[in-house]
Amino acid sequence: MEITNVSEYEAIAKQKLPKMAFDYYASGAEDQWTLQENRNAFSRILFRPRILIDVSKIDMATTVLGFKISMPIMIAPTAFQKMAHPEGEYATARAASAAGTIMTLSSWATSSVEEVASTGPGIRFFQLYVYKDRNVVAQLVRRAERAGFKAIALTVDTPRLGRREADIKNRFTLPPFLTLKNFEGLDLGKMDEANDSGLASYVAGQIDRTLSWKDVKWLQTITKLPILVKGVLTAEDARLSIQAGAAGIIVSNHGARQLDYVPATIMALEEVVKAAQGRVPVFLDGGVRRGTDVFKALALGASGIFIGRPVVYSLAAEGEAGVRKVLQMLRDEFELTMALSGCRSLSEITRNHIVADWDLPKPLARL
Repeated sequence: MEITNVSEYEAIAKQKLPKMAFDYYASGAEDQWTLQENRNAFSRILFRPRILIDVSKIDMATTVLGFKISMPIMIAPTAFQKMAHPEGEYATARAASAAGTIMTLSSWATSSVEEVASTGPGIRFFQLYVYKDRNVVAQLVRRAERAGFKAIALTVDTPRLGRREADIKNRFTLPPFLTLKNFEGLDLGKMDEANDSGLASYVAGQIDRTLSWKDVKWLQTITKLPILVKGVLTAEDARLSIQAGAAGIIVSNHGARQLDYVPATIMALEEVVKAAQGRVPVFLDGGVRRGTDVFKALALGASGIFIGRPVVYSLAAEGEAGVRKVLQMLRDEFELTMALSGCRSLSEITRNHIVADWDLPKPLARL
């Protein structure tokens, strides 16, 4: 069967992967309402395409924190990629580099920052969880810097792990042949089997629940790298992120894996963009499966988007070739959307190119 869109990789991944691995990647928190909504919300935004514009040349290139990339489509941090494919993060890093875009490596990668750097050139960001032991954090940040990583994406929505019921049912734990490579050799305890989710128990033991805005400031004292705050959903927190010195904001609900019944990221995006007032770039993470989704995010003010699950699904299906294909399909669809909307460059994509259901007048309630 020829794969013609990104979503088709999910079914292949489900066939190929052990149930525990697939459920870990695919599931969300509790009722999984936000998981569905991350996708469904895009369908409530429609296009207002402009016609009779010469679209023989389309330029999708952009810069992120000063780094030039080929398109505003980047790779989000996803943990445990070798659970999907033996090449794991190596394959993802090579695919991102070949596509001329950014890969974000998870703290909980099954390949270390040094190993990913060894795959060759590429612009890479490092996603950071703050552990109770700050020496571990400082060490990790320094290693990422030395390995040539260009920014830190600080995940701020995980003082505790969301209730992921599939992981509880499956007693999720890392397969015995895999480890959290960035923490090898550190006496931090292992992710063992537990009465519920092994990952939830690990997080409860290791991750710092006292994390606050002062820690964003602290991070700036130990690194020169720009810090993106990942997990912002409100205008209030967007303003506080900027006050705390963030170089950018990632609107994210952690792939709907933390607090259920938060809005889809595409619904939260405009509020955050308005609060940021152009002082820092705002990015969207969550639910993107089509080039049309990318266009809608940019029309609402995002400077770019990050994809997560499509990467692990395509990795499971076809390894590096799968990730390359996902990036290429999204690129092609996005280019086509731009052309059919009458936009030749990213700067021509405006709020006037879309209409969202919240823009429409509400019908008056009958008395």
